[in-house]
Amino acid sequence: MTRVRVTAPRTAARPAKETREAAQDSEVGQVFVRSLIRSQLRLALVVAAGFLLILGAFPLLLAAVPGLAETRVAGIPFDWLLLGAGIYPLIGLSAWLYIRTAARNEARYRDLAEDQ
Repeated sequence: MTRVRVTAPRTAARPAKETREAAQDSEVGQVFVRSLIRSQLRLALVVAAGFLLILGAFPLLLAAVPGLAETRVAGIPFDWLLLGAGIYPLIGLSAWLYIRTAARNEARYRDLAEDQ
């Protein structure tokens, strides 16, 4: 039996360890790291707050529209359908937004750290 080694293709990306070490060498680099941490924290808080606000709006929607809670779709109560099927796309959208923006923040940090 022959062993086959499967590896990912080589990329031109700079290893994170080198960037981290370069950033920690100077005061300016430390400012960049603190700025990255603050921006990632701010992003996490904004996405979490937005998710919780929309999640809190679901019960308000059911209370605001009379008769909506008693409505049934294919034998399933609408409020259960809304909470069961409506939340998962919201979770996915929140996660996608967070990952996309966090990656953009880290790319900006790497650009600044490499320019230094």
